[in-house]
Amino acid sequence: MPVRVIYTGGTFDLLHSGHVAFLRQCREVAGEDGHVIVALNRDEFIARFKRMPIMSLAERSACVRSIKYVDAVVINIGDEDSTQAINVVNPTHIVIGDDWKDRDYHKQMGFTQEWLDQRSITLLYVPYTRGISTTELRARLREHS
Repeated sequence: MPVRVIYTGGTFDLLHSGHVAFLRQCREVAGEDGHVIVALNRDEFIARFKRMPIMSLAERSACVRSIKYVDAVVINIGDEDSTQAINVVNPTHIVIGDDWKDRDYHKQMGFTQEWLDQRSITLLYVPYTRGISTTELRARLREHS
C-alpha cells in the first residue's frame, strides 16, 4: 500500500481541542507510516477573510509543529491559490472538516475537481468538532475581560 501524504490547511489561531481532534483525524487517515503536512495561512490572507489572527504566523507554526499528529508545517504563500503549497507537498489526500461541505472549498483554495483528479488527489471530509472554535474562544475572552 502506498504511503499516504495528507495535506490540510488552515489558520490554527488560538490552538484548541477542536484543532487537535481534527489533526488526530488527519493522522488516522494517513496511518502510522503516512505523513500529515499542515499548510498555515498567512496573516494578510486571514485578515482579508476574517480578522487579523491573535497569534503571529511564527507562534501558530510553533504550536502546530508541537502536535504529535503533525509531521511538518508549510506556509501557504499562494493565499487564495493554494495550488503552490499543494504542489510542494504532493499529497495523496486533502483532508478538511465537514463544516466546509456546504461551502465552495474548491474556489476558496483556487483549484478545481479536475485539477485534483489530474494529480490523483482525494478530497476527504472528516467530522468537524462542534462546540469549540477560535470564534468561541474570542467571545469567552471578551466575556472575561
